[in-house]
Amino acid sequence: MSEEAPFFADLAEGPAGGRAVWLHASDGVRIRAGIWAEGSKGTVVLLPGRTECIEKYGRAARSLGQRGYAVIAVDWRGQGIADHALPDRMSGHVGHFEEYQRDLDALLAEADRAGLPGPRYLIGHSMGGCIALRALVRGIGFRAAVFSAPMWGIAMAPWQRPLALTVSRILMAMGQGRRYVPGTGATTYVLDAAFEGNVLTKDREMWDYMRAQLLAQPDLALGGPSLVWLHAALAECRNLARLPSPDVPAICAIGTAERVIDTAPAHLRMAGWAKGQLDLYPGAEHEIMMEGPAVRTRFFDRAVSLFEANG
Repeated sequence: MSEEAPFFADLAEGPAGGRAVWLHASDGVRIRAGIWAEGSKGTVVLLPGRTECIEKYGRAARSLGQRGYAVIAVDWRGQGIADHALPDRMSGHVGHFEEYQRDLDALLAEADRAGLPGPRYLIGHSMGGCIALRALVRGIGFRAAVFSAPMWGIAMAPWQRPLALTVSRILMAMGQGRRYVPGTGATTYVLDAAFEGNVLTKDREMWDYMRAQLLAQPDLALGGPSLVWLHAALAECRNLARLPSPDVPAICAIGTAERVIDTAPAHLRMAGWAKGQLDLYPGAEHEIMMEGPAVRTRFFDRAVSLFEANG
């Protein structure tokens, strides 16, 4: 029996009956899972991006629940109210991306324990899309996968990428790896930036939805990444790029106004993914599941169409 964890249902605005539980990864790190058990067609394992928490996907769970699917999501280690590795809770820090696979394994074990219905499907956003691709490469059984702006590359000038790897490695060797990546700090983007010109969404209502959660519960917020996280992320993107695409039906959704991830690796991978398709959203920013109603409806309709075709 899993231990109940705090869950801010009023902020999530998900389906009725949503709840959260504490889980422990194989290395003892405590993470939080959000469960919306409504739906009998199957279960969507929803993997959030960097800085995100389970409450942020309450409305997404409602959209999927209305289409017949249960949802389970996660506060990754170092995010939301899961365990943080550093005393500075605003620092996004992880030593190696393999650690996120331990969190995912614990999440899937909880889906089994909770009796969530099969088949099992995958939605991964941004960093969650990177973690999701690694899970598919590992051979974890999902009938189909949908990626939302997957972090298969980090947006930076080509000359910056090897420099970032080298500089972060040097600073880590000097014991400075816990420092924030230059240009970031102990503030969270959604509260720090203005809506006008933001890189996440063009929809004011969804922007306010994200802000309201963090204003009401500041512990859900996260600031910039550590140099160690950056080094681990660049290494994982590089390593995944060398691997073939898995034999799983997939959709990769990207907004044409995307400014957070490097979209080139996604275009390249989907061009060679035998069972994959690239789905472009004109004018959409990074958060496709947080864009306007028409974009969200299209995303979830297409995701469910893929799921039903592989159910």
